[in-house]
Amino acid sequence: MSATRPGREARDRSVLRLAMPRGRGWTKAVVAGVLTALCGVALLAASGYLITRAAEHPPILYLTLVMVGVRAFALGRAVFRYVDRLAGHDASFRQLAVVRTETYRRLASVAPAGLGSTGRGDLMTRLVTDTDRLQDLPIRVVGPLVSAGVTALLSVVAVAVVSQPAALVLVLALGVAALVGTVVTSAVATRSDRETAADRGHVADLVLDTVRTLDVFAAYGTLDDRLTHIARLDDRVTRAVRRRGAVESLVGALVGLVGGAAVIGVLAVGAPAVVTGSLDGPLWALAVFVPLALFEVVGSVPLAVLTLRRVRAAAERVERVVPAELPAGLVPEPEQPASDEELAAPPAVALRVRDLSVRWPGAATPAVDGVSFDLTPGEVVVLRGPSGAGKSTLVDALVRFVDHTGSYTLDGVEARELHPDAVRARVGLIEQDPFVFDQSVRQNLLFARDTATDADLLAVLDRVGLGEWVARRGGLDADVGERGSLVSGGQAHRLALARALLHAFPVLVLDEPTADVDPDLGDDVLRDLVTTARAAGRTLFVVSHVPVPDDLVDRTLRMADGRLLAP
Repeated sequence: MSATRPGREARDRSVLRLAMPRGRGWTKAVVAGVLTALCGVALLAASGYLITRAAEHPPILYLTLVMVGVRAFALGRAVFRYVDRLAGHDASFRQLAVVRTETYRRLASVAPAGLGSTGRGDLMTRLVTDTDRLQDLPIRVVGPLVSAGVTALLSVVAVAVVSQPAALVLVLALGVAALVGTVVTSAVATRSDRETAADRGHVADLVLDTVRTLDVFAAYGTLDDRLTHIARLDDRVTRAVRRRGAVESLVGALVGLVGGAAVIGVLAVGAPAVVTGSLDGPLWALAVFVPLALFEVVGSVPLAVLTLRRVRAAAERVERVVPAELPAGLVPEPEQPASDEELAAPPAVALRVRDLSVRWPGAATPAVDGVSFDLTPGEVVVLRGPSGAGKSTLVDALVRFVDHTGSYTLDGVEARELHPDAVRARVGLIEQDPFVFDQSVRQNLLFARDTATDADLLAVLDRVGLGEWVARRGGLDADVGERGSLVSGGQAHRLALARALLHAFPVLVLDEPTADVDPDLGDDVLRDLVTTARAAGRTLFVVSHVPVPDDLVDRTLRMADGRLLAP
């Protein structure tokens, strides 16, 4: 475990560096924050000196400068605090936009093959809640630490000018506050933050899954058990958050106690010197008041450290989904999009695979090993095999979601030499669970070709057998529901096929097209899909673990344990 920890921390730091704003706006916020803290300490110290000095009834001219200073520090504290908040939040929010953009750019490079077992709810939590938490780094961590550090240093120097023993007491108190308030209590918060972040993602996963399949849980009478489980896990998250609040309260109390002890210590070491006359009384009062104001500023340091733990836990969760470096085995997305010439696909494409092997990121053995086959234009080929045979992995390689070794060519050109989007313009994929957008039928089809007319859309719907269904639903403006909740599995596959026909893919891959279809209707749906695509002159590669009628196909390939079996 120790061997992997440095690499993980380095990746976390890359996310944290990305979350830190740069430029004049952030510099202005840091400077304003330091001046706010200095004005706060100077205000209380000057006030103590003024009150003590005024008790000696000196001429008013001796007090005028201090009185002006008190007013200046009071006004400066308010003005600089306003500038600090305004500039700091502005810089942080602007950088958060950069973080979100970079996060989605990285996500586009690893999705879908690099997401692993991350659930949709957990993914949403990482991209929303955990990403939002990164804005705490500049506002609640770096800013307070810089302000407290500079203010503490200058305060110790100022007190040392008045009394070196008092300065030593102040340094000792600052050290104790740092030790007790940060090191001891942050260990508790670290475990709490990591557990809470993971549990929060798990709760989101369960809630989203429950909402999506609410009818299934209700039909089988398990909804109450499911809700109880969610409530139990949510209660654990609530308890963890409360524990964190208790830790923060404990930190504040400890720092306050140490601050009070510092005041008593300064009083104790300075009193003899004042009595003997070697130390001026008003100056001694100034030194006594400095710890009172300083520990109000320094009290933010332990909280900043605890917040840093929480931010690092969020950065770690974001990094696990969208790493700074692309894991080996995934296809990198080029910085530049594919040109129109690269995306222009011919009507027919010859696909050739030789000794193709695929290894998932982190896997010890390849999921697909030494596969070879050809797809000629207009041919219908079925790939059969049991679940886990490597069929879907092979499909992911054909559309360049995962990288491969061996040779994979399209019209004689190696797929690696083509832009990934150019490969996907030639090889279209209809997944076993095709995504249907929460939009109208029209919008779901226009994603494939935004220049298509209503006549084009109705024509392609007729070709896939959905013309009458759409007419009964009220036409192209009919909604399909969230993730296609208002359509059946077969209708979702036909909508996906309609999109593919609109886009005119030369090669179409159907991955388990009857997975979500009633078995009695599976053959009919598959026959409609194959017949329609064949009539359009498309090359079809049908992946299925169930038998496909022989009259629909030209060849059948069989796969097991990542290898093609002999005919």
